[in-house]
Amino acid sequence: MCLALPAKILAIDEATDMATVALGEVKKAVSIALLEEVAIGDFVLIHVGYALNKIDPEEAERTLAAFAEAGLSAEASL
Repeated sequence: MCLALPAKILAIDEATDMATVALGEVKKAVSIALLEEVAIGDFVLIHVGYALNKIDPEEAERTLAAFAEAGLSAEASL
């Protein structure tokens, strides 16, 4: 089963198409090469080191809340 996690973009390096994202306290560098337009503060779905698409903040919060309600730690999967 594949799982894409919502994470918030903290920094962008346009020269390398990489971004630093955060999911809770966890920070990770991911590729944004698959996305046309992202900005600091955007939420993106992350899977195996790639940002797959941008999602709205409300959807990200609902998804993170569902993880918490199920007792899953999304941070451990990043």
